[in-house]
Amino acid sequence: MIEELKEEEIVNKVGGRFKLSTLIQKRMIALNQGARTLVDARGLDRMSTVIQEIMQNKIYLDMSGKLRTTEPTDEIASDSETVDLTQPTE
Repeated sequence: MIEELKEEEIVNKVGGRFKLSTLIQKRMIALNQGARTLVDARGLDRMSTVIQEIMQNKIYLDMSGKLRTTEPTDEIASDSETVDLTQPTE
């Protein structure tokens, strides 16, 4: 088991175990569909990558339960906007 999941810090960071499992599931789907990683993922499996993205405040669930990132992408120049990572890119 990944060590970070044993700690309450990650649960508290996202607002509870249900939100954590939802965030992990949605991000894993996005990565499996070809989304780029937001952390240095060399040597990490996808689950570890998602955990690192959460711990580094790179991803979160918005109020409607959509997966969002705090990182700007090529399509969005402003740091204040968010991206729906569950939607495929064109």
